[in-house]
Amino acid sequence: MERIDSDWLRDFDAAMLVFFAINHQEAGMDERELGWYSDLPPKEAALAYGRDFDLCRVDTFWS
Repeated sequence: MERIDSDWLRDFDAAMLVFFAINHQEAGMDERELGWYSDLPPKEAALAYGRDFDLCRVDTFWS
């Protein structure tokens, strides 16, 4: 199994917090699921995960 880059994971978690107010652990993501998105830049990966799992964006209520 491919090891997830720690810098990528830190940036992915930061993007998840901004967009969805959760991190990968709170989302229940394991290393296998992170691997599905690790080929994308962190912000794009967070948005793709949110779309795939129908997460509600934090800014939805402020628009």
